[in-house]
Amino acid sequence: MQLLIDYIPIVIFIIAYFFKDIFFATAVLMAAMPVVLIVQWLMTRKINKIYLASTALVLVLGSATLYYRNATFLYWKPTVLNWAFAMAFLGSQWIGDKPFVQRMLGSAAELSRTQWNRLNLMWVGFFIFVGGVNIYIAYNFSEAFWVKFKLFGMLGLTLLFVIVQSIWLTMATKDSEPAAEDSEH
Repeated sequence: MQLLIDYIPIVIFIIAYFFKDIFFATAVLMAAMPVVLIVQWLMTRKINKIYLASTALVLVLGSATLYYRNATFLYWKPTVLNWAFAMAFLGSQWIGDKPFVQRMLGSAAELSRTQWNRLNLMWVGFFIFVGGVNIYIAYNFSEAFWVKFKLFGMLGLTLLFVIVQSIWLTMATKDSEPAAEDSEH
């Protein structure tokens, strides 16, 4: 459900883009994201920190896009956000008692510290990759292609990563089970 709600502003952005242009779509996105953030808070009484960071970046880079009439600022938003996540996840390997991925998925799987660190590094790699692909597409393809990639391409890459991660988790959990059973006997 959360993923669906997070994508509402992107869908609105794409509709606005094809209705008029990138600047109109940017203004619409800048209006939609805070509204969705408020709706999320009203529904859950919690602030999604990732969505909050994304909203803040849209407001800052969207403002620069509109002020300078240059879409390059907006093109960088997904890259900046993904690379910031990569740095945060990487830093969590050494700061705090658990890497970020373990904090997010800890109740879903029982893994060793080494396995959690590996999975966390997979997320770091994914964030770096997606940020790089975004900026590559922004500079090497048309604006319309980038807009479509923002929704379909990034969603597709995320779903593919989730599938790969799920397979890895299943295999890692199976590898951990015999050791756990041996220690019980």
